[in-house]
Amino acid sequence: MSDIIQLLPDSVANQIAAGEVIQRPGSMVKELVENAIDAGSTEIKIIIKDAGRTLVQVIDNGCGMSATDARLAFERHATSKIREVNDLFAIRTMGFRGEALASIAAVAQTELKTKKQGDELGTHLIISGSEVESQEVVNCPTGSNFIIKNLFFNVPARRKFLKKDSTELRHIINEFQRIALANPDIGFSLEHNNMPLFQLPESNFRQRIINMLGKGMNNQLVPVETNTTLIKISGFIGKPESARKSSGDQFFFVNQRYMRHPYLHKAITEAYSNLILPNTVPAYFLYFEVDPKIIDINIHPTKTEIKFEDERAIWHILNATIKESLGKHNMVPTIDFDTADMVNIPVADDAEKKDAPEIEVNPFFNPFETPTPDTSSFDSTSTSPSPSAGGGSYKGSSSSPKGWEQLYNDFESDKGNMPFETPAPSETVTTSNWDVEPEAEQQTILSGSTNAEVSSGASCFQFKNKYILTSGKSGLMMVDQKRAHERILFERLMQSVSTQQSMTQQSLFPEQLEFNAEDAIIVNELLPDLQIFGLDMAEINSSTFEVKGMPINMEKMNPKMLLDEIIESYKKGEVNLQTDVKERIARLMAKQSSIRSGQTLSNAEMDELVGQLFACQVPNYSPDGKSIVSILSNDEIEIRFR
Repeated sequence: MSDIIQLLPDSVANQIAAGEVIQRPGSMVKELVENAIDAGSTEIKIIIKDAGRTLVQVIDNGCGMSATDARLAFERHATSKIREVNDLFAIRTMGFRGEALASIAAVAQTELKTKKQGDELGTHLIISGSEVESQEVVNCPTGSNFIIKNLFFNVPARRKFLKKDSTELRHIINEFQRIALANPDIGFSLEHNNMPLFQLPESNFRQRIINMLGKGMNNQLVPVETNTTLIKISGFIGKPESARKSSGDQFFFVNQRYMRHPYLHKAITEAYSNLILPNTVPAYFLYFEVDPKIIDINIHPTKTEIKFEDERAIWHILNATIKESLGKHNMVPTIDFDTADMVNIPVADDAEKKDAPEIEVNPFFNPFETPTPDTSSFDSTSTSPSPSAGGGSYKGSSSSPKGWEQLYNDFESDKGNMPFETPAPSETVTTSNWDVEPEAEQQTILSGSTNAEVSSGASCFQFKNKYILTSGKSGLMMVDQKRAHERILFERLMQSVSTQQSMTQQSLFPEQLEFNAEDAIIVNELLPDLQIFGLDMAEINSSTFEVKGMPINMEKMNPKMLLDEIIESYKKGEVNLQTDVKERIARLMAKQSSIRSGQTLSNAEMDELVGQLFACQVPNYSPDGKSIVSILSNDEIEIRFR
C-alpha cells in the first residue's frame, strides 16, 4: 500500500495561513501598517478603494529593503525579529511571525516598491497567488510602497462572503484607530475613494485622541498615571457624563500594542459604579508598560489578545488607579470639612438658668361639635377664641361645651357597642369621592387573548403614578402607562413608515452631534430611514451631523441617545441595517418619547391613553414584548373578601 501522507504545496499552505491572518481588508491594513511601524517610519499613508476590495496601498518612509530582503519577505516564517526561541519572550515589535506578507500574496495581486536608505535604486516585485511574476530594478523613494489589488481574486468563496463596503470600511477604520492611537509620534493619513478620512500629524497622546475622535473629547478626558514594580499605567479616561451606550472608545495598549481584555475592562467599569447610568460604557485610552517576559502575545492569530502572568494583581492596580483619578479630579462626590464657613454650633452655658417651655391646653375643646354662634356656655371674660373657631387654647374657662353627651349615644344602642353599623345588603352606600355611576352600556374591545371589556363609562384612577386602574366586565384592569404609550407611539410611527407621511417640527436652534469615524459611517447609512420617521438630519462633515428637525409630538426624544442605542445594537448584531432597522428605530423612538413612570396624569389624559391603547392592533404587549395589561378577575376579588 502506497503512502498517503504528503506535504502541501506552498501555495496551498499559504492560502490556509491566509484564512487565519487575512480575514478581510482591515486585516491587510493592520499587517502592512504594523510592518511600516517596525521599519522605523515617521509618516505612513494609506490609500483605500472600494473598502479594500479593489486596492489597499500603504506607503511609508521607513528603512526599506534590499532586493534579497524584498524577495525573502514573502516567504512563510521569514522575519527579521526572531532568531531563537527566547526571543518570543522579549518581543517589543508588532509583526514577528513572518506570515502576513506570504498570506497576502497568496490571496491577492501584490506589488512592492522598496529602497534602502543610501541605495541609488530600489526593487519592484510583482507576486500573484504566491507566484513571483517579475522582479526588477526601479527608481523609487526610500521606504516601502505596498500595492495590494483584488483581494481574494483566486478564492471566490472568500470574496463572496465579504460584507458591503460600509461594513468593511468600518473595520478598516477600526484597525487604523487602534494603530494610530498607539503611535502618536508617527504621522498617519487615510484616504478612501480619493476622499481623505484622517490627516493625523505627529503629536502627543492627548492631541492624537482629540484629532482622532473630535474636539468634543478635549473636555471629557481625565488623566491617569501610576507606576508600580509590576506595571506602569498612563493615559486618559472619560468623565462619567461622557459614558455612552455604544462601545467603541475603549482602548488598551500594552507596550504600544492594542489588546482586548474583558477581565481588565471590568476593573474599569467597577470603578465607575454608581457614577454612570446602567448599560453605559465609559471611554478610556490606557497605556500599559510591562516587562515582555510576563506577557504572552502569541495566543491569538491576530495578536489582539494578551495573557498576563498575574492578571489578578493588575486588575486591582488598575481598579485602584481609576478610582484615584476619578477622586483626584472631583469626579466622585466628596465631603469637604476644611471649609471657611463652618456650621456654628452653640455651646451650653451651665451658669445660665433655662426655664422649661409652657404649653397651654384647652381641656374642653370638642372637635366633633358643629360650630355655632352661641358662646354663652363659655366665660364671657375670656379673650381666647371660641372652640368652634379652630381649637385654640383656653384660659380660665369654667363651663363645659355643649353636646358632649352625643358622643356616647352609639354606645347605648341596642345593636351593640360598635360605633359603626354595617348596612344591610339592600342599602346603597355612597361616598363623596367614589361615586359609582349607573351601569353604562358595555363596549367590548378585543385585547389579544384577554378579551378585556372596558365599560364606556368607567372611571380611570392612577396608582403610584405608574399604573392606570379601570373597571372592566371581567374584573379590575391594570395598565402600565409607560408601556401603553410606547405601544401607541410605536404603531403610529410604523403607520407613518407605511404611508410615507411623517411630519417634522423644524428646530429654531439646530443641534450638532459628533461621532467617531466608525460610528459616523453607520449614522450616514441611517439618514434616509431617520428622515422617514420625521427626524431631519444632515451630514456636515465626515464626523459631524446636524439635527434640523424632530418628529412632531416627540419633543422628549434625545437624538444622540437614540443613535447611540442603534449603533450599539448594530455592533452587537441585534439589528440589520437592510431589514429590521426601521422597526428598531421606531421602538427606540417610542421608548424615548413615551411618558415616564411616576408622571401624574389627569382623568382626561388617562381616559384618552386607555382609549388609544385598545385601538392598537396589539394592545397587550409593548414593542419589546412586555405585558401592558393585567386583569384582576371578579372571581379573584370575591375570594379575597370572603
